[in-house]
Amino acid sequence: MAIEVKDTGSLLKLAHREKLYDKLVVQLNKDLSLANVEVVFDNDIRPIHLKQELHELLFKLINERFADYLNLLYIVDVPEQQIKELEGPDIVLLSEQVTFLVLKREWQKVWYKNSYCKP
Repeated sequence: MAIEVKDTGSLLKLAHREKLYDKLVVQLNKDLSLANVEVVFDNDIRPIHLKQELHELLFKLINERFADYLNLLYIVDVPEQQIKELEGPDIVLLSEQVTFLVLKREWQKVWYKNSYCKP
């Protein structure tokens, strides 16, 4: 990826700056659907709300539907090693870190498609 991001805020700002934020939301919705997670984010959702709502969703999946959580990570293609390296003293912090990893992977998909799959 051309620019490495370190946190969710900078990732979402970069997506906006590159005019790819809408595509990021579309890609996230596509993968949620493929993972049979019945949540759809509005295309006009503000970045801060996307971060908060995805964080809440992942928190619920970890606590209540762990198999669906693992399936989502598989569909999104978050590297297993990155998940294993997370160290959260509680589920809230862990789900926040996973939120970043999910958005980062979705951003990579969108960025690559935009950079290399132009008609």
